[in-house]
Amino acid sequence: MATATRPLWQRMPWFDRAGRFSILKTATLVGVAAPALWLAYEAATVGLGPRPFTEAIHRLGDWTIYLLLITLTVTPARRLLNWGQLIQIRRILGVSALAYILGHFLFYIVDSKWNLLFVGQEIVLRFYLAIGFVAIVMLSILGATSTDAMIKRIGGQHWRRLHQLVYPATALGILHYYLQSKLDVSQPVIMSGFFFWLMGYRIMAHYGPKEGFLPLTGLAVASALMTAAVEALWYQLMTGVGGGPFLAANLDFAYRIAPMWWVLAAGLAVVVVAEVRRRLGGVTAGRRAKPA
Repeated sequence: MATATRPLWQRMPWFDRAGRFSILKTATLVGVAAPALWLAYEAATVGLGPRPFTEAIHRLGDWTIYLLLITLTVTPARRLLNWGQLIQIRRILGVSALAYILGHFLFYIVDSKWNLLFVGQEIVLRFYLAIGFVAIVMLSILGATSTDAMIKRIGGQHWRRLHQLVYPATALGILHYYLQSKLDVSQPVIMSGFFFWLMGYRIMAHYGPKEGFLPLTGLAVASALMTAAVEALWYQLMTGVGGGPFLAANLDFAYRIAPMWWVLAAGLAVVVVAEVRRRLGGVTAGRRAKPA
């Protein structure tokens, strides 16, 4: 049934394109709304500390990055898990990331006492705010063109090219995360490691294998090494100290587990899940092909 001919109630985001109630889409909607609802609950009950708007700004910004990375995860997850239905939730995730970044920006305006001139000056004068604003513009363009009508108007090929803006938008968002984190950049380093994996997978899938034990293992190791290198480079730029001690710190587990190990663990977990899915899929296919 075409979207335009379905009753309005069947065009709600928790229904699929056939007008059927979708558990997957409903669960996704609940999941993306949960952080905002929890933030509102904390603000109304226990409070958000001495600077509530600043706390809200940071949390909404964090969830913007999380949702962008989850959105980028849909494509490899569809392929590696052979779960085509995941395409149904990509738009929900992308639009939710836009909603969170707009909330992030709105709270910054409110915290600036609605002084738009001051906000504009800060964006021009402060680099980390400027790149954050560019990311907002990019995601707003993607959100405005995410409807079926806009896809039809633009054309599928041009629409896909336009929506590759999600890659630089995510990169700018992570860089903004680094710059506003100041001293401890563990979280943005981990996020950049996941981003390396997601972009590396796309490059690998475009030029070579989309799955397989060795390619995915190599991708996991490469992403972890890039994570360690970026972390060392960042601290070298911030402190002026050579990157060697920071690279060596990845082998010291006394105080923390370094970001590279979390990225490696996540990458190897993908290898295990993909291998299990592949082997189970092969067994199932063999059973179906076996004559009665």
